[in-house]
Amino acid sequence: MRVKLAGFNVDCEILNRLNHSAPVTLTPETLSAAYARISRSPLPIDQLRKHACQDVEKSRKSNQKIIFAMGHHSVAEHAVFNFDIMGVSRLALEEVERFRLVSYTEKSQRYVTLAGDYVMPGEIKDPALKKLFQTIIQRQNQFYLKAFSAICEQLQRRRGPLKTSVTEQKLMEGIAKEDARYILSLATQGQVGITINARNLEHLFRRFNRSPRQEVRKLSEKLYALVMPIAPSIILFPEPSAFDRDASAALEKHLHALPAAAPLKASPEPEIVAYTEHGDELVLASFLSNSSNLSFSNALTIMRKTSFAKKRAMVNDFFSKIQFFDAPPREFEMADITFQAQISAASFAQLKRHRLATLIAGDYRPELGNTLPESISATGLEKEFHEIIDRTNTAYSKIKAKHGLAADYVLTNSHRRTVLMKMNLREIYHFIRFRDDEHAQWDIRRLAHQLAEKIKTIMPLSAMMLCGKSSFDQEYKKHYRILAAKKI
Repeated sequence: MRVKLAGFNVDCEILNRLNHSAPVTLTPETLSAAYARISRSPLPIDQLRKHACQDVEKSRKSNQKIIFAMGHHSVAEHAVFNFDIMGVSRLALEEVERFRLVSYTEKSQRYVTLAGDYVMPGEIKDPALKKLFQTIIQRQNQFYLKAFSAICEQLQRRRGPLKTSVTEQKLMEGIAKEDARYILSLATQGQVGITINARNLEHLFRRFNRSPRQEVRKLSEKLYALVMPIAPSIILFPEPSAFDRDASAALEKHLHALPAAAPLKASPEPEIVAYTEHGDELVLASFLSNSSNLSFSNALTIMRKTSFAKKRAMVNDFFSKIQFFDAPPREFEMADITFQAQISAASFAQLKRHRLATLIAGDYRPELGNTLPESISATGLEKEFHEIIDRTNTAYSKIKAKHGLAADYVLTNSHRRTVLMKMNLREIYHFIRFRDDEHAQWDIRRLAHQLAEKIKTIMPLSAMMLCGKSSFDQEYKKHYRILAAKKI
């Protein structure tokens, strides 16, 4: 066995110094070219890499031939880029973080006290509307600081006269930031570090280049200008295809012609809109099929004929040694759950991080109402909060009438949108473990807990250990009282 470290991420400033000190073209294209040749060359990989580095132009021509002429886009996945994206709006960051196979770390509004920086949408040209936008954002930012201070003081009063430690002080400030940010606009500036391979970057360009938002298109231009001098041979299709551009619009013509129905009303709880019927049997049949060399259809027939008590005994034995950090195996991916929910922008910021799922998000709509943190009410600021929301909604309507989607920037983290999301049961376990935990942000924790309770009613066996990390011991003892007593 022979294993070599072929490469790793290096800071671009170091690469620039190397480029100045030696007549070498440093590009990830050489890795793509070398790895593309593995399947058809008798040479060892390290020699293929050496040859690729010695003739970069030849490597680039090879990449273009393999990707364009032969259609093997996967070789572009070996080229990886890191980007610092700064000074973009929270709204644009939602677009950046839509891609499943990309890594992100974002500046959190829960942990960082914000300074009031925001993005002015380039679409807003009217001086009066621009002034209205700025006035509303400034008012929101003023309330953010006021609410942050008031919540901190309230938490300190609850603490009493005892001296507050540095750790406790940071915890209280974190809670205050978490709730005060619900009044901040989606125009608020943020930053994110991303790691993305060339294939996904090309996909990003195609999506961003057809975005209706000027800020997103501008971000695409900047990313493209940075990458193309370094790796021109592996970004070959950055423009949207005719299908990308026109397919949705063509369908919408038909959809809008359908009979009108009652508009969606505000709803406090998620709704399970579809799920895999007989999910428990499907999961168990997957185990049986693999372990007994049976066809899946035969295994499923056997499971459907097996008594509920026997199936419960199987699942009890299966889960008997599980701990809070254990993930169920892939057999649990056989069962799907689709839910619809109306959630705040603050909650959506957490939900979109669960990318091994299908997430379809609608527009933010003032008519869906706003999510109000309890701490805002407890500090006596609820009336002022709603007054600002009313002014925000009025400004939104005026801006939307003239500038369309640019109006979204003035909406806040408390404004709500409808999401449709499908996850398999294995991913649901991960989501609930993480988000229904006592340390999770309260807004998404409420969503996760409501979902867990609903899923347990439709898949009572395979979802029996569905709970947050902090309640795992309690849930385990509920199902395994005898075993738990013996362990004690």
